[in-house]
This record gives sequence, C-alpha cells and structure tokens, in this order.
Amino acid sequence: MLGQMQNHPLLTSMLLEFAERHHGDGEIVSRRVEGDIHRYTYRDLARRSRQLAATLDKAGLQQGDRVATLAWNGYRHLELYFGVTGSGRVVHTLNPRLHPEQLVWIINHAEDAVLCFDMSFLPLIQAVHAKCPTVKTWVALCDADKLPEGSGIPNLVSYEAWIGGASDQYVWPQFDENSAAGLCYTSGTTGNPKGALYSHRSTVLHAYGGALPDAMNLSARDSMMPVVPMFHVNAWGLPYGAALTGCKLVFPGPAMDGKSLYELMEAEGVTMAAGVPTIWQMLLAHVQGGKLKFSTLTRTVIGGSACPPAMIDTFREDFGVDVLHAWGMTETSPLGSVSTLKNKHLKLPAAQQMAIRLKQGRAICGVDMRIVGDDGEQPWDGKAVGEIQVHGPWITGSYHELPQSDASFTADGSVLGETEHRPSPFDGKPWAFYVPLGSAWEIAATRQLEIAICGAPAQNRKSPLLIRPGDFPVETRGTGSNIRHVIDLLPADRDLADRLLVVEAITAGGNSSSYPPHKHDVDNPPIESKLEEVYYHRINPAQGFAFQRIYTDDRSLDVVMAVNDRDVVLVPEGYHPVSAPHGYEVYYLNVMAGPKRIWKTNPDPDHAWLLTRIEDA
Repeated sequence: MLGQMQNHPLLTSMLLEFAERHHGDGEIVSRRVEGDIHRYTYRDLARRSRQLAATLDKAGLQQGDRVATLAWNGYRHLELYFGVTGSGRVVHTLNPRLHPEQLVWIINHAEDAVLCFDMSFLPLIQAVHAKCPTVKTWVALCDADKLPEGSGIPNLVSYEAWIGGASDQYVWPQFDENSAAGLCYTSGTTGNPKGALYSHRSTVLHAYGGALPDAMNLSARDSMMPVVPMFHVNAWGLPYGAALTGCKLVFPGPAMDGKSLYELMEAEGVTMAAGVPTIWQMLLAHVQGGKLKFSTLTRTVIGGSACPPAMIDTFREDFGVDVLHAWGMTETSPLGSVSTLKNKHLKLPAAQQMAIRLKQGRAICGVDMRIVGDDGEQPWDGKAVGEIQVHGPWITGSYHELPQSDASFTADGSVLGETEHRPSPFDGKPWAFYVPLGSAWEIAATRQLEIAICGAPAQNRKSPLLIRPGDFPVETRGTGSNIRHVIDLLPADRDLADRLLVVEAITAGGNSSSYPPHKHDVDNPPIESKLEEVYYHRINPAQGFAFQRIYTDDRSLDVVMAVNDRDVVLVPEGYHPVSAPHGYEVYYLNVMAGPKRIWKTNPDPDHAWLLTRIEDA
C-alpha cells in the first residue's frame, strides 16, 4: 500500500522558488572581485537564475551537461548554483588551488561544456584553455565593459552580456529528483581526483539536514557568511541551506584576510560563519591585535581539519562565540557530523565539555556510521580503531565515470570500505543500475562477478538510476505453502523506466510461486496487461532443481520443465507457475516488458478459487 501524498520531486529549483515567494526581500551581499560591495535580494537571485537557465537552453545544452565554475563566493556564483542545476544541467565547481595539470585533467574527465570564471583567475584560464577541448564557451564573470581584449581565449563572453538578453520568465522544468545536480572532485592526494556526483534529492536533503538545530542551526534571523569556498563541496551546502531558511547571505569574495573578514562581518551584522581553522586564526589575530570585539557573531562552524583547543577557548571565553566542530568530506556532500552538546553535557565541568567539543560530534539524522576493523564492526567506546564507513541519502555510492572505484564502497553503499559483493542472489539485496535509452555505458569488474543485463525496446528517455540495496523493501507475498520473498526493482507504480519491469523473487523449498497460475498476455486493462516475460533461475544448493509449467487456455502451448541452476525460461504467453521442491530454495530474476508499463495479472479460471483459500489460510 502506498501513501496518498502529492508527488513533488526534491529539486534545487524548489528551494529557489520558495526563497523568492516567502523571503524574496532577504538580502544577499557580496564583496566583488572588483573590490566593491554588491547588494540584491533573493527575488533578484531568482530572476537572474531564470535568465541564466534560458541562456543555457538557447546555447543548446542538454540535461546532464556540465557547466564548470572557477569562482570565489559571490552572487554570480550563487546564480550558477541555481540556474545551472534548476534547468537540469550539472554545476561543476573547480578548485583554483589545484595544480593546472590537475585542473586540465578534471575538466576533461568531467567533459565540461561551459566554464565560468572570475577575472582574478584569468591567467589560470589562459594557461589551461587550449588543453580543454570539451569546453565550447568560456564566460568571464564580469560586466561587458570589463571583458579583456586580446585574452587569447576563444569564444570568451562576459557573464552579463551572456545572460543579459535572456527572458526572466523561464519556467523551471520538473524531472526525476535523482538526476545529477552538482559535481565536485576530491583533491587527488592519492591519485587522480575523483568526482562525487550529487543528485537534486541528495542536495535538498543535505540542505534540510544542515539547517537542523544540532547542525548549522540556520534560520531567517541569521546573517550567515560562508567563508568556506563555494568551489569546495558546495560551500558545505550553506548556499542551499540559506535559500531553504531565508537567512541573509554575506559573501566575502576573494578578500579572505582577517581585516577584510572582520570589517564585512561587522558591517553586515553576521551572526554565523563557517570556514577552516587557518581562516579563523587570521581573523582572531586581527581582532586580538586591534583589541576588537564581535558585536553580532554568535557561532562559527569549523571543519576541514581539527580545530585547536586554544582556538575554541579563545572564541568562547574572550569573544562569546560558540564553536561547532564539524566533520565531512567530498563524498558525504560534505556534512556528516557536528559536535554539539546534549542536555546532559551542560552540567559537566568546562574541561569535560571541551573534551566533547574537540570530537567530531554526532551524526546528523540521515547519516549512519560504523567502525569496521579486521574482525568486523567495532564498538562505539572511544577506543576502537578501524575504518569509518558512512551511509545515507547524501553519501555518494560511486565516483563519476570511474567504475574501478568499487574498492572505495561496500555493498550497502557505505564509503571507505572494501567492496562486499553479494556472493549469490540468496545472500542479501542486489545492486542495480537503470540505464536509459541512447546511453553509452560500460562495466568494469575488479573481481569475479555475475551480471544480469535486462533490456527492452523503449521510446522515451528516462533518467539514469542507481538502485542500492535497501532502496526497495523485501515484500513477502502469499500464505501457507505459497510464500515468496520479492524485491520489486522497478515498480510499475513509479515512473522509473519506459517499458521495463524487473523483479527478484526467492521461493522457499516446498512452496509455489507465480501461483495460483496467472497470465498477462492480453492488453485488457485494468483486468490484464500484455507483458512478455523471462525468468533467470538460480537454485540453492546448486545441485537442486525446480519445476516451471507454461500453458495457454487452449493448451496449444503446454510445457513442464525441470529447471536447473542458471537456466533461462522464456514465457511468450500463457500461465507460468513455479514450484520449489522440498530442501531447495529457488531464485528467479523476473524481467517483463510490453507496450504499456502496467502489471496486471489474470488468474487461471480453473484455479482462481485458490485465491480465496489462500487468503483464508
């Protein structure tokens, strides 16, 4: 039974539409590369993001095409966050602190189609552009009159000229929430950088999680400064969290020195800021050196590396600023845990509270963690050592276009462990991928692996989909000796595929499946749908067997088969029950397709009475 809620996909455009409608007059303040202060509102952000989206449409970019950014924290970068993703493209944030050769590798690996950059990075672009053949349009984030002459960069256009003539009446498209929204590459300290491809769903859920009181604690009453760069893991999701909550946004641009940060904080009434320890060291040095105070700042989030205890003490004791220690990584979007005190900690002595604050904190709802050592999962006792594995809706399940990356992920989708492939269909739930019409794809196995490739003719292109173990529940169907356990990988009531229906089923020994006998070979909705069907069988233990009968009403087709391990059975029409002998589990991968993606079965009239008996049993 399904719930009866409206089906509204979680898209980044939803956050922007909410911001425009409910706090459209909220301020967004940016220190520009030019050095001046720019001011506008969420309403202006929404309007210009729509212009950007219309520009991308006019340029012929397709859904899923990558638009790269090489930019500081500012309003134009924010427009790219929403305009690119909201229109169905992928915003790819580039880290200018990487070596030029690393940047070239990342741009080419991502196959960026457009690259937008702040003018302070013009020399870097001049050094790499000739080595990036996939980039067709280079956009300087500046006014038209600031576009340099003789840059040597082909097809260079100013951002304002690029979007200036576009309509702001763009209507945000609706599409699968699992579609890609953002792409961010790791630093590449242990080899080539690896891309984490965030979905709309993961991005929106991460924004909700990050805004929670025991996380970033964002609200419309805050004036928030993301000092953490927008080119580093989406600025920890803070720009999306700001749109969600309506807090004032203050962007520092390229001026990251202590004096510039302090003056902007004071001028704009910043209440919350987020960044890495080195930034806060410079800020504290300036404030202490000038014998200054913070008039509005109440809390700061520190991540990226461990925060020194002295810094936490200085912020709290000297300036009344609460420090939140956070942990995460590119693969976790990045927010994994935040160190906030529980009620029971408030009565502890200061030294014991400090010991808690120095830790990486507690997982945010939606994130699960475990410690795994050589002998399995370890206790949470503060002493156990092992690999941290992380699981959740905003945790990446693989790296972009790197199938050899499987060693970084466990079979249950956790990060940072050895791959635990399902030994057989009888051992846990499957991994599956839906690949839409016209897509190029490849599979690379790092160990022995059995892969079932299921396909059907299609007309409409759907979104690519990774199906993880646990995405769909195991459903127990039937009663008595008619028990089977089913995982519906592409449910008919969800618009995931064009024609394909795929089910895994396990029938215990002594039970029947697809029973009482039913068929689906006539297009007669809602009584019956027309579906061709293929069964791929596995038997446990493998030396066993099963029985499958296929027959039609007129018995022009009537076949009974002894099915062995790894046999394939085609069901072109008719009834097709399966029986598992005592002592042997029977698995089948059930693949169906027809002119309509509807699954309606019609029981054999001679045996339909069994339905009542089974229900009453």
